[in-house]
Order: sequence, then C-alpha cells, then structure tokens
Amino acid sequence: MRDLLVCSHTPVLRSGQTMRTYGIARALAGAGNGLTLLYARFEGERPDEAFSSIPGIELVQAIPSRGARRALAYGRARLAGIPEAFARGVSPELAAAAAEQARAEDRGRVVADGPIVAAALRGLARRRPVVYNAHNFESGFRGELEAESPRSLARLRRFERSLLEQAAESWMVSEADMAAARELCPGARLRYAPNVVDVAAIEPVMGLAEQQRALFVANFTYEPNRNGLEFLLEAVMPLVWEQLPEALLRLVGAGLDEPPSTDPRVEVSGFVSDLAGAYRSARCALVPLLQGGGTPLKFVEALAYGVPVLATRRAAAGLAVQDGVDCLLAQDERELAAALVQALRGRAVDVGRRGRALAEQRYSIEALTDLLQR
Repeated sequence: MRDLLVCSHTPVLRSGQTMRTYGIARALAGAGNGLTLLYARFEGERPDEAFSSIPGIELVQAIPSRGARRALAYGRARLAGIPEAFARGVSPELAAAAAEQARAEDRGRVVADGPIVAAALRGLARRRPVVYNAHNFESGFRGELEAESPRSLARLRRFERSLLEQAAESWMVSEADMAAARELCPGARLRYAPNVVDVAAIEPVMGLAEQQRALFVANFTYEPNRNGLEFLLEAVMPLVWEQLPEALLRLVGAGLDEPPSTDPRVEVSGFVSDLAGAYRSARCALVPLLQGGGTPLKFVEALAYGVPVLATRRAAAGLAVQDGVDCLLAQDERELAAALVQALRGRAVDVGRRGRALAEQRYSIEALTDLLQR
C-alpha cells in the first residue's frame, strides 16, 4: 500500500517544520511501497531536491485559489471554529485533491501534515481514517509564545481537541506532548513519532577544535531562538568570559540582519552552505531555549554531529537525553556558563560521542521508519 502525505505548502527545507515533514516523508516512503506527497503550492515554486530525491516518492501539487474565492474559504473556516492563524492556510483545492488521491486502489494511510491540513481534511476524515501528524502541542506552544486572551486560548484548545478527536491516530513529537494531548482529549489515539534527522548522512566531528568556540545554529526569525540568544549574550557569556576571555561564540543561521553584539568574540556567520564545517570549528553546540514546544531539531542535529551539546532543561524537555551522559543540561545562566567553560576546555568529548550514539538509536530516519511500521 502507498501512503499519502498532505502538506499545506511547497516542501522546501527552510524551517524546523519542513524538516519534520522531510523526516516523516522519508520514513513513510521507506516503511511501505513508496509515498505520494500532495502539497499546496505556497512559499516556493517547486520542492527541494531533498524531497524529490526520496526513493519511491511521487510529488503532486494543488494550486490554491486567490482573491475572492480564497477570502470566502477563510470566512468559512473561521465560521467553522478554526483559529485565524490556521484558517488563512485552509485550501479547498488541497482538500479536493486529497479526496481524489485517497480513492486510489493501492492507497494506504492518509496523513495530514500539521493542523492546517488536518482542518482542511475534516470532511475526508468523516469518510475514511486520516492520521494527524502534529508538529507541536499547539495550545501549549502558541499559548506560551503569543499573548493569547483566555477566550482565544480556549478557542485554540477546542480546535486542537477537535483535531485529536477526528484523527484515526495522532503522531506526537515527544512523550511530553503525548501526555498533554491525552489530558486535553482522553480518547485520542496517539503514537510517538519524534523529530529526526538523517544521522547516517552526517559525518561526526572527530577531535577537538583548535579554538575555544561555542556554536549556536538556529533560525533567528523564530522568537524562542531570539530570546535564547539574548539570554546567552546578556547572562551566560559574560560569566564565561570571566574565566575564558578568549572564548568565541559563533552564530549560524538566517534572521540576524543586524549584529546582536559589538563584541568581536561574537561571530555572526548567517546562513552557511557548509554546516559540517561550522560544527568542526566548534568545541560544543548550544541550545539555550527558554520557551517553545516539541523537540528542537537543531538539538537532534547537533547530537548527530557528535559535538557536546549544552542546553537548557527546557530545550531538552521533549528528548530522551540524560544530563552528563549524552548532553549537558542547565537550569539557569550560572549552570550553563559552568558547563560551557568545561566544554570549551575540552572536558566533554565523551558526552559528544554518546550523544551521537543516542541520535542513531532514537532520532534517525531508520528509527522513525521502524516506529511507523509497527
């Protein structure tokens, strides 16, 4: 049987959301007889080569309406109780194309990628089983990041509960998200489907970088990453520089139009094509998140590169990691600074090696393929 994965946008690797979509697509294609990926053409003219080169994949596009017809679809979605943030992406054309694709004789599972698609496929879900691939526990995630009024948060919770109720199965990124989903909707049918990276394609870093450099890889247009960077620059690095005045902090990723610091020890690289080289240049990687949900894919990616990963406990909340074994965790700026000093002095190499082993075991494409085959 050939599974169908339905996406609300053109599959291009620009964010953690599409990285999760890629991992799910790879796992579904490997778990069955290939995969049909249906997408609304939005935020990109064509899929990335990473998607088109997945063995056994068929890419099918639906072209969303514009103008008055799109406004009418938005109005209907809002009347149906879909929050504004999701209603804008609901496409009747995508829903119609998904219904047509679902009728294929060899069709296996139909998977709605994210809340926008799950909302669009409500009609289809009443006629046949549809799986909801969640990217976050939305009401917890958005309720924390955005200034939600009690009424709008209650509306979001009702909406998310309806997605969990209608789904034949919901795939959650972490045990913490599964617990929250079960509390919101006790009858939900849940499956653990973690965020993964292509660990086999990542060559682990060997040896210790020459300079005492820490690396923070992130999309800095994302609010939790910007807040994490502010925490590093204002609270953590001054403590580190008291002991290691030559220590460097390298920032890699889009979204830093202006340098966040005038200190020459803060290196702003922006987007880099050689991410492996960035990891080889550092003695450790940082994930200093103070908010957000799910499991940060950059955390998993850093584990796969085999460098010691230093993170806040909040960043690690959705991962099966052990402090002092496969990563170093900190509760506050003093703990993170102390761990960073030790890593920059080269005293955490074994932590990086064990982190790589954990990524292979729990957070690889192969591990997710196995979970989705069960």
